[in-house]
Amino acid sequence: MNETDLNYKVVWDRCLTYIKDNLKSPQAFKTWFEPIKPMKLENSTLTIQVPSTFFYEWLEEHFITLLRSTIKHELGPDGRLEYSIVMDTTNPYEISSTGGHRAETKNAPIAIPVQPKNIPTPFLIPGLQKAKIPSRLNENYSFDNFVEGDCNRLARAAGFAITENPGKSAFNPLFIYGDTGLGKTHLLNAIGLQIKAKYPDLTVLYVSAEYFTQQFVDACRNGNSNNFTNFYQLIDVLLIDDVHKLAGREGTQNAFFSIFNHLHQSQKQIVLTSDKAPANMTGMEARLLSRFKWGLAADIHMPDVETRIAILQKKIHANGVDIPDDVIEYIAYSINTNVRELEGVLNSLLAQSILNKKTIDIDLAKQMIDQIVQNSKKDISIDFIKKVVCEYFGIPVSEINVSSRKREIVQARQLAMYFAKQHTKNSLAIIGMQCGNKDHATVLYACKAVNNLMDTNKTFRTTVEELSKRLKA
Repeated sequence: MNETDLNYKVVWDRCLTYIKDNLKSPQAFKTWFEPIKPMKLENSTLTIQVPSTFFYEWLEEHFITLLRSTIKHELGPDGRLEYSIVMDTTNPYEISSTGGHRAETKNAPIAIPVQPKNIPTPFLIPGLQKAKIPSRLNENYSFDNFVEGDCNRLARAAGFAITENPGKSAFNPLFIYGDTGLGKTHLLNAIGLQIKAKYPDLTVLYVSAEYFTQQFVDACRNGNSNNFTNFYQLIDVLLIDDVHKLAGREGTQNAFFSIFNHLHQSQKQIVLTSDKAPANMTGMEARLLSRFKWGLAADIHMPDVETRIAILQKKIHANGVDIPDDVIEYIAYSINTNVRELEGVLNSLLAQSILNKKTIDIDLAKQMIDQIVQNSKKDISIDFIKKVVCEYFGIPVSEINVSSRKREIVQARQLAMYFAKQHTKNSLAIIGMQCGNKDHATVLYACKAVNNLMDTNKTFRTTVEELSKRLKA
């Protein structure tokens, strides 16, 4: 064995440096490369350990070119990379990868039996056994009806990954954050349902932070705080919704800290949701916030217009009704706040159609939107502006995002930037990014060009006035 073989950790550190220099996303590096552990280096073959099969498959699908380049750079043309995939603490599942060839040696993961026993419980069911603890999951919130998009892809992928081997992956805890109404509760329940289906012997519990707090207060009032803690320490998969609502509650946070530590040390899975990232939470103890960062923090943001259309189509299909495509698009472009309002408008349309025998058209959709959003002067989205401008000029919306010098496309793009600056609160950088990936200087130039043409060209001024009416309609 040569000197290089003895320094496999040094070699992997150099690999990480090379990867970091060639990877654009710091978050991707933290999520997919920091959890990897080097195992050995023999005969120019570096073995690395990854947390799960999903983790390995993601690396192979998304980073194989970078990994090959890295190994070649550090170990030369004969360098090879092998993976060791840990399925549990006693039985490793190993996959060796060289180029596209894979060889496998494995032992099936051992399911750890759960021994039912009588335990004190805050759910007020005398003599409740662990195997009979209700999961409190909503059966309607499954992965099957969760619409994936760029807005939630990382959170969804990580959530599905932990269902393969709860508690044993690098994503423990999994911390999902985002604004209200974007699907955090749906995803939390989907994770629980998938684990229950795959591992029926595991005890899965979904609870909101508010309910958790109320249980703790009741336990303290009745002198049963130790029983409360002991109960939660026996859960295999703990799903807590809106954990930010523990803010300012010192006693509840102390109890949760004890529960969290016990579950994490016992390799039990913890999944939390919040409206803020750990770094932005206030009123929480520092020791808790540091633990929230141990695993993976994945955000969910407002879906883009394509994903909003897909959400509406899925809901419509589930209800077995037909709604014209132009109405679906109108709703998707008009509602850019959260998914709940999107679904609220759709449900109102369905009710009007079924109960009042009304035809679903854009006029009816506009009525429902005005009633639910309750703000006729609501912010206009950049997506909606691009749609209106492109329809006026008779060009596809995608053309605005393509680098082109055609006069009608350049003019449409400049008008979209001009109206986006007028009607939205977005920065110039964001407007430029969504209008052909341009910089803020291009947006400023576009606005100046539109104003100049309005002053010198009567026909163009009429065009701008007509577009303004359509945006406000």
